[in-house]
Amino acid sequence: MFLRKMKNKKTGRTYLSIVHSYRDKVTKKTKSKTIESLGYLDELEKQYEDPISYFEEKVSEMNKKQETVSSPITLSINRGERVQTDGSNRKNLGYAALSKIYHELGIHTFLTNRQRHTKNDYDANSIMKLLIFGRLLNPGSKMKTYRNKDTFFEKMDFSLDDIYRSLTFFNKHKDALQLWMHERITKQYERNTSLVYYDVTNYYFEIDEQDELRRKGVSKEHRPDPIVQMGLFMDTDGIPITYGLYAGNTLDKQTLIPMLGKVQRNFSLGKTIVVADKGMTTGDNIWYTLSAKNGYILSYSIRGANKKFKEYVLNENGYRSIGEDFKIKSRLYPREITVTAKNGKKIKKTVDEKQVIFYSRKYATKAKADRAAALEKARDLVTNPSKYNRATSVGAAKYVKNLTFDKETGEILNSANQTLLFDEEKLRKEEELDGYYAILTSEYQESDERIVEIYRGLWKIEESFKVTKSDLESRPIYLSRQEHIEAHFLTCFVSLVIARILERRLKGKYSVTAILESLKKASCSHIQENYYLFDFYDEVLGDVKEELGIDLGQKCRSLGEIKKILGEVKKG
Repeated sequence: MFLRKMKNKKTGRTYLSIVHSYRDKVTKKTKSKTIESLGYLDELEKQYEDPISYFEEKVSEMNKKQETVSSPITLSINRGERVQTDGSNRKNLGYAALSKIYHELGIHTFLTNRQRHTKNDYDANSIMKLLIFGRLLNPGSKMKTYRNKDTFFEKMDFSLDDIYRSLTFFNKHKDALQLWMHERITKQYERNTSLVYYDVTNYYFEIDEQDELRRKGVSKEHRPDPIVQMGLFMDTDGIPITYGLYAGNTLDKQTLIPMLGKVQRNFSLGKTIVVADKGMTTGDNIWYTLSAKNGYILSYSIRGANKKFKEYVLNENGYRSIGEDFKIKSRLYPREITVTAKNGKKIKKTVDEKQVIFYSRKYATKAKADRAAALEKARDLVTNPSKYNRATSVGAAKYVKNLTFDKETGEILNSANQTLLFDEEKLRKEEELDGYYAILTSEYQESDERIVEIYRGLWKIEESFKVTKSDLESRPIYLSRQEHIEAHFLTCFVSLVIARILERRLKGKYSVTAILESLKKASCSHIQENYYLFDFYDEVLGDVKEELGIDLGQKCRSLGEIKKILGEVKKG
């Protein structure tokens, strides 16, 4: 508010009034609203020694009072007023929490410094923020994200073409940005990399065309589309360290050596213990890990092991019971592995490792439940083979004897002297091993229970993949140029890191899904002038206030107050 002094050109008299100015949301022009009409200056001088000084002081007091949370706000709304169709009346402020982490990691500084010596005329930092905040709160295509940019209180004066142009820039600096973030996380959160978790997943494209990166392979979602493989390293707190993309037809086990080499060369982790599932348990991976002075904790397929190993597992000698439903044992054992030499030849090596075996009744029950559908299909296949072919009998075929398929059509070939039979012996052998689990490790001095506890931390990385695919909707991928695909996954990676850090800052009380849902709902509607009305608050936002100092619970705020919040979080 300010004191307006309007001089009448005809009479020469000056009229005083207290006026509130604001920016019209539709016209984008400054408008004013009279709060109090005071009168002509010459008449006011009869009541006040210095009317202008008196009322300027009054306006100053009114402004100070208005800035307090408890001050009332009076708005006048015409009942016939219409909602504007060409503007964004609904905006989000929950992204302030994401912005705080973004700026604490210095991503804005990194991008600004890298762009300084280029000829790019777009603001890479503004574009990255839109892609990150959009991915976390309202994921979709680049076009959808661009169309929703007005839901944020950010200056985003760039075009959709600028977004696509910036992807090439982001791809160029993707490795450097991952290292930059790692160094800041290590400093700010004392990142522990004495243990690192590794896993691989894939993402599909809704296209038939294949190239060097987009290839048809073994899809985690059993889709026929071309895919891309992603290998991901994560620390013990569940915060991603780095990732790598590989062609869709690359086997999971083939990604560990290049990824471990990358993280050792660039991230200076020192000695670390790699934790991964049985897909990584190969002679080459184990020998490379040990040769680099690192350790490993890997699960091992009991069903795929030799007869001697299975006999050790099923032998009751050595097991210690922990409760009624869990038992565990271990041994130090020199195991022979096959390693590929530099000349390509396969050679035998022996590794001294600790083998931890445990049995869980809960796991046994789950294995039987997981197998039930396949068994039901297998028995139906034996009775009604005409209903099935190679594709539809997946999962059940291994339980059926004498089953053969036409190599070209995939149809079942069933002759009179080749009666289909359910394989009871195979089922019995599988059930015999239900509930048993094996873990191989170089860390022989760790207790059995500690090895199992460390290995179970893999669920965090599996959950991270679930978050990227569901909450962040990172697939299907609609981009075609490889550098754009790489940049897409960079933004997904940065988004995941920010979400995981926020999860940690909130003491792990809430899932990433719950946090993002609450931040998305922390939105407001424009009422009138520069005021916005908020309509959601919950326990998550309450903890955001306690832990990050961002208050998202005030019901009504002015644009100035909102900008002050966003300015504070950018200080990092």
